[in-house]
Amino acid sequence: VQLQACGGGLVQAGGSLRLSCVASGRTFSDWHMGWFRQAPGKEREFVAAISRNPGHTYFADSVKDRFTMSRDNSKNTAYLNMTSLKPGDTAVYYCAADQRSGSYLSSYDTAYDYWGQGTLVTVSS
Repeated sequence: VQLQACGGGLVQAGGSLRLSCVASGRTFSDWHMGWFRQAPGKEREFVAAISRNPGHTYFADSVKDRFTMSRDNSKNTAYLNMTSLKPGDTAVYYCAADQRSGSYLSSYDTAYDYWGQGTLVTVSS
């Protein structure tokens, strides 16, 4: 299983970005997908998750109402749409796959089995 995250970049506060996570190697539609981020000098934190089907989502309080998450199982891709970005959103964003059965979406990184390499998002003030 390989996860490739992309779409990061430099954006001004208040702007938007869309991150993509393309998966290969196994059946993408069998996994819950998650996004985490790690800012310089801080621990990795949960951002969002989406269920395998039909696409229930779960967000950290810090991004709720600003970020949305979606997936296209036909393209093996999960997306994180980020709006109203703040300097505090600056971090390396990682996508991850959770192979567990059931419908529970986890905010714990230990629940995720596979990780992408990360994409840097920088929000300038």
